[in-house]
Amino acid sequence: MVAVRRGLLFRRLMSQQRFNRPQPTFDTEYLLNPANIPEIEANIQHRKGIGDIQLVHSLAKRLTAGPSLSEEERASIAKQLETEMGKIPNRTHPAVLEYGNEPRIIERFNEQRKTADRKYFQFGDICKKMNLYRMENLGNFTGHRSYYLTDELAELEQALINYTVDALRRRHFELISVPDVLPGRVIESCGMSVHGERNQVYKLTSADPNEPLCLSGTSEMALAGYFAGRTLPLDQLPRRLMAVSRCYRAETSALQEEKGIYRVHQFTKVEMFAVCGPDQSATVLEEFRATEVALFETLGLHFLVLDMPPGELGAPAFRKYDIEAWMPGRAMYGEISSCSDCTDYQARRLDIRTGNATDGRTTFAHTVNGTACAIPRMLIALLENFQNADYTVTVPEALRPYMHGKQLIRRRKVLPELKLTKRLTQEETF
Repeated sequence: MVAVRRGLLFRRLMSQQRFNRPQPTFDTEYLLNPANIPEIEANIQHRKGIGDIQLVHSLAKRLTAGPSLSEEERASIAKQLETEMGKIPNRTHPAVLEYGNEPRIIERFNEQRKTADRKYFQFGDICKKMNLYRMENLGNFTGHRSYYLTDELAELEQALINYTVDALRRRHFELISVPDVLPGRVIESCGMSVHGERNQVYKLTSADPNEPLCLSGTSEMALAGYFAGRTLPLDQLPRRLMAVSRCYRAETSALQEEKGIYRVHQFTKVEMFAVCGPDQSATVLEEFRATEVALFETLGLHFLVLDMPPGELGAPAFRKYDIEAWMPGRAMYGEISSCSDCTDYQARRLDIRTGNATDGRTTFAHTVNGTACAIPRMLIALLENFQNADYTVTVPEALRPYMHGKQLIRRRKVLPELKLTKRLTQEETF
């Protein structure tokens, strides 16, 4: 009976729980202006979005139809209108519209590393030879696309985290610890859907199916939620934050080039996030890009910086840069980082404002995000690029202080498997 009472109390408390997320404020002056319909439709088409601006205008007309609507009908239409406006993607940077479907290569770094004439093993093969990780036979334990990092590989993970955090601290980023469990509405406000059969979000059991709790896909969402409903003084912006967190993705892939730990269900990442004034986000985006370049160039990786086309921006980004590192074991470039200027897309949905104390007027802030270090793909890039013929891996000089001065990662010796044997008695031998 005690367990039953506790269960009932828990469900009652959960049913009473409500998340105080501010109501979104959309740019109705732009969205509901009939003259802007062609431009918005073209942007949706370029962005591969699911928004329907014609439906938005139809609902807006019904809402202003007059006294013929009951209060219940009016509330229902208003809710649907809000939902449909929320599906319209952010505007697109004018320069990006010229790219068509292909990204533009902006810069190349350490290109000489790609020209080495020798055979390279893939990450998974290196780790198996060195006994540094496990990914097989985990289906009944931690699930598909799970992994263990052991010994020096786990040490290298921590070195990457500490190296990145120290570098960002020198650039005046504030370190903040964030929750892994977030309200679904916060995640949707950042541009990722939590509804429908196919999405990237893990949903947890919740008393209200319309307001689920979810595992965070990136700390960007928690950092954006941290500022929800707040007005920040303009003279204190931009505000730069970083977070080290686990990221959870329900996505999977059967592509051969994405096997192993290239695309997994959970991983560790160091994220950058900034809240800016409306005229600051373009500059901060370039700053984030320069920060990522400095981090990866110092490690000695060969990589490309790409300005992404409209179809690769998702819903929230106004402009996005990707960084792809050369992975010689796979003989391909693989994405290791990106950074995005989301302008006021997230701020409008989370009511993040900025203003000047002298006149009391406020406007919506802008947000910028960027990946400083996504551990699995950084491990792939490092081990594939710095492997040696004798099955050792050279530790990049910048990481050695974080690995007690260690210069090489060597093959780990495996202890022989112990076997149980039965000692026979003298009678049993005859």
